Amino acid sequence: MRTFLASLVMLMSVVSVSSAGASPEGQMSFALQVSLAPVWFDPAETTSTSVPFIVLYAVHDALVKAMPGQPMAPSLAESWTVSRDGLVYEFVLRKGVTFHNGEPVTGEDVKFSFERYRGTAASAFKARVAAVEIEGQRIRFRLKQPWPDFMTYYGTPATGAGWVVPKKYVEKVGDEGFKRAPIGAGPYKFAAFNPGVELVLEANDKYWRKTPTVKTLVFRSVPDSSTRVAMLKRGEVDVAFTFRGVLAEEVRRTPGLTLKAVAAPVTEWLYFAEQWDPKSPWSDRRVRLAANLAIDRQSLNEAETLGLSRITASIIPRGFDFAWPAPLYEYDPARAKRLLAEAGYPNGFDAGTLFSDVLYAPVAETIANYLRPVGIRMVLQPIERAGFFKAVQEKRVKNVILIGSGALGNAATRLEAWVAPGGTYVYGSYPDIEDLWRDVAMAPDQRSRGVLLERIQRLVHDKAMFAPIWEFPSICAYGPRVAESGLGLIGNFPFSAPYEDLKLKEK
Repeated sequence: MRTFLASLVMLMSVVSVSSAGASPEGQMSFALQVSLAPVWFDPAETTSTSVPFIVLYAVHDALVKAMPGQPMAPSLAESWTVSRDGLVYEFVLRKGVTFHNGEPVTGEDVKFSFERYRGTAASAFKARVAAVEIEGQRIRFRLKQPWPDFMTYYGTPATGAGWVVPKKYVEKVGDEGFKRAPIGAGPYKFAAFNPGVELVLEANDKYWRKTPTVKTLVFRSVPDSSTRVAMLKRGEVDVAFTFRGVLAEEVRRTPGLTLKAVAAPVTEWLYFAEQWDPKSPWSDRRVRLAANLAIDRQSLNEAETLGLSRITASIIPRGFDFAWPAPLYEYDPARAKRLLAEAGYPNGFDAGTLFSDVLYAPVAETIANYLRPVGIRMVLQPIERAGFFKAVQEKRVKNVILIGSGALGNAATRLEAWVAPGGTYVYGSYPDIEDLWRDVAMAPDQRSRGVLLERIQRLVHDKAMFAPIWEFPSICAYGPRVAESGLGLIGNFPFSAPYEDLKLKEK
């Protein structure tokens, strides 16, 4: 057995700290860029985005999760091992940990949470996990075949499958009841929720890792960026997420406010959802390539993210394992027009609707303005974030979609959600990609897997399946009361966390 952690000297980020210290005090308020949805209160529903983890890191806990200095840190599990043949992953559950209602966290809760998981990559787990076994404090996952990415899927924010909920409570109140009043094992307890307005959490002074310093956390839904800036300036909130363009510059110039660009694995792209419909113009590669050439990504970068983004031609962040550095698409509107003419659209065409998350509607509008001069005419339709991702998952929006992902993982996890047949957000696929994806599952070693994953990425690029825009940081800000905002503490996580590490300045 090879042990994957549990060194004798563990980082302070994962050491259990006595709760006998000072009691939590004060309140820290956050202005969120989205309207909080109850679906994000339940780990079982976690989508391939980073937003649900804003709540998960506060209310819930996982066997293993990303923490400061460790992309996979022991949490509810104090250690884990993997068998030499790669077929068995065994976790040792931490003793003495309880849920907010005082019930102990058990192996049954871990198994129950995994088996009810239905979010991103749920199908991948079902296809590869043969059984979950419990023996006292030990939980074993038996695989049908070696799966090198198991811990990437289970132990990082690539999915929410490793986050644990109380079996007895969920069975008592049901899924909808759990969303209305979630109970977890995290550093903060659910106190109150006013839909569309705010979520209030209170410190859990029995949290195993350490007692939180801040007593109350208030998360306010403020989708309008200018309102978030105004609230920061007036001291109505202490931390605010996601700014762009002139508003980010305004924050940077305001005395007392601190602008913080947090590195994150966030990529954004156009998804041509109708490319598999032979009657749609988007089924022609030349049309999809024309759209790529029509977008001035660098000008968009300067205008929207202060030049802090990295232009990309891939939906996979360059820092991910097995990421292939796809050659960039040049900005060439003249060539885009020629390609449209070759495809039979010398006068362009009406391309229907460009759907987007309401938060990124300004970016979608700018992109539509780049497409229009070459002949691709679209109508913009913003949708509130939770409903937007649900609609994409259920394939209810068509035409073209501006979408992105900030989920951690590697090239395989990103392809699983957005490219592989049967993926959570996959509208269609191609036979050659499907064949390669099947080969990935059977690859005998990491080198072979890497070769196959690169071939898939090359095909995605050659087919112009997407119009990737950029990898962008999470541009956030905090006010003068904050001693520790939590921004950037966890590598590649775009928001504040871990919440038990937050601090207010002493008065």
